[in-house]
Amino acid sequence: MDPVASEDVAARDRRRAIVAMLLAVAVLCLMDACMKQLAGTYPPMQVAALRGLVGLPLVLVWAGATTGLRPLFRVHWPLHLLRGGLGVVFLSCFIAGLRDLPMSTAYAISFVGPLLVTAMAVPLLREHVGPRRWTAIVVGIVGVLVVLRPGGEGVLTRAGLLVLAGTACYAASVVIVRMLAQRDSAQSLVFWFLAMVAAGAGLLAWPQWVPLRMEDGWLLAGIAVSGTLGQVALTHAFRLGEASLIAPLEYTALLWVVLLDLVLWQVLPDGMTWLGAAIIVASGLYLMRRERVVRARPAVADEG
Repeated sequence: MDPVASEDVAARDRRRAIVAMLLAVAVLCLMDACMKQLAGTYPPMQVAALRGLVGLPLVLVWAGATTGLRPLFRVHWPLHLLRGGLGVVFLSCFIAGLRDLPMSTAYAISFVGPLLVTAMAVPLLREHVGPRRWTAIVVGIVGVLVVLRPGGEGVLTRAGLLVLAGTACYAASVVIVRMLAQRDSAQSLVFWFLAMVAAGAGLLAWPQWVPLRMEDGWLLAGIAVSGTLGQVALTHAFRLGEASLIAPLEYTALLWVVLLDLVLWQVLPDGMTWLGAAIIVASGLYLMRRERVVRARPAVADEG
């Protein structure tokens, strides 16, 4: 292929990847807003079960139109089961915290997720993390403490701690995805995650199950469509663009959740939440930069 044409194709793929990631972030924020609305009426565990259940039909359509349904059943079951269990805890904790916190505060706490993924990769994936990246992780945790403000008049509440616990489970789930991504399709990862969350959370929620109201049907439809569209867009983004280009765009979620908080609930984050979020985002961006440098120069990986 002509080098100029090849560069044009690469540039076009990068643009498409950026657009896909921005779309994914936006629609997944909408999904979380729908879950926050539902959590005001239904128990968090039930909302987690509904999140899995309503998305399954559309994921099946996506899988059927791309890889076919047969690859869904050729997977590494033990890791999928473990990820499903973590997913039940992650979603139920996050939804419970999201119910009582502004979306912007919950997201600010959850932004520590990529830092926790890096920390967990050391014992679980035997990855090496140098002093600079450990420093970024510690700084990010300090940012979380700024948001939670222990000992002050902040939001060190049950809700804030639930979001933090859910984020830790999410980080562990991402580490498992790293293990599975080399052997299982993206469609199977999404399908079995939703199926296991629907089954596991559904069984746990059943004793206190609240009958669904017809007027909440649009929220469930919104979760199904936005959740599936977000997963498809994420897959498309990471297929077309490098992770170092795409992953930082996840932080654009803060703009969306602030807008949603303002429009739907008439709240805005306070100054300390903005400060903590800025610390977490800055440490996350630095961590991503260091990981890109280490991958490009493996000979100096011990300095990362």
